[in-house]
Amino acid sequence: MQLTKLALGLGLALGITATAFAQTTMRISISVAQNSHQGVAIDTFAKEVEKRTGGRYKIQTFYNGALGGERESIEAVQLGTQELAFSSTGPVPNFVPEAKILDVPFLFRDKAHARAVLDGPIGQELLGKFDAKGFKALAWAENGFRHMTNSKRDVRSPDDLKGLKMRTMENPVHIAAYKAFGIITTPMAFPEVFTALQQGTVDGQENPLPVIISAKFDQVQKHLSLTGHVYSPCIFLMNKAAFDKLSSADKQAFLDAAKEGAKVNRARVDEDDAKGVADLRAKGMTVIDNVDKSKFVAALTPVNAQFEKEFGKANLDRIRNYK
Repeated sequence: MQLTKLALGLGLALGITATAFAQTTMRISISVAQNSHQGVAIDTFAKEVEKRTGGRYKIQTFYNGALGGERESIEAVQLGTQELAFSSTGPVPNFVPEAKILDVPFLFRDKAHARAVLDGPIGQELLGKFDAKGFKALAWAENGFRHMTNSKRDVRSPDDLKGLKMRTMENPVHIAAYKAFGIITTPMAFPEVFTALQQGTVDGQENPLPVIISAKFDQVQKHLSLTGHVYSPCIFLMNKAAFDKLSSADKQAFLDAAKEGAKVNRARVDEDDAKGVADLRAKGMTVIDNVDKSKFVAALTPVNAQFEKEFGKANLDRIRNYK
């Protein structure tokens, strides 16, 4: 009788242990706050993965650069020390150079155009370029159109940017373009930006409205100009080896979960863009919304010639003219 009870107890214990180990935990991180367009993306992704895999996979979510800035997180995913990251494409060209083309200023007409390009053949071809670099790119999502803020003056034309010390992403295309505007570029990881602005280490920064709002940059920046100079995608990245270990059904579950995350993310970008200007004005920011974009485009003529040489005019035109 005692032996039977013992065997039963062991069987239950082993069963509980097996159940506990049946759940695999993975981590995903963002550099901005949970209450943001990126936060809703990873929260939705985590919920969908768990649901679609019957709880066998649990995704732990980290916010505010808790696991490092975007570049560090992408590096960790490539190395396999972190399974997943959700990042803007700013630092991505350091790992997958082909993605650089998306950062060319004034390449996209509007969000609808950008989303169509990313969801269509061009975007899907680019996702495929990540495989050889140790990543599985699950889906494109969105950061939004980037705008400029600073603590010194209103910016209506490129001349107003001359001599401003601006934090830029660790991105060679952005840096080349902003130097053409006369900006003193200061590449910096996102988690350091608020303090750098607060202390006057840099005069300004550039980011989409959803980031400006969620990072509370209105507390340290007086002037916002709606330049819309670069469209900034986001991307769900997974370590390639970790993805390859999944069953076919689980691979599809991760891909579908990322698509759901992207859908919610884009909806939040639309919402933030719609109410963002009024919110930031109410918080005391001066917002210049009648920027003459043609002057900014003209200022980039020399650097655009360089981009055409680097990326091929046909490749840029394929994106510009995509319908």
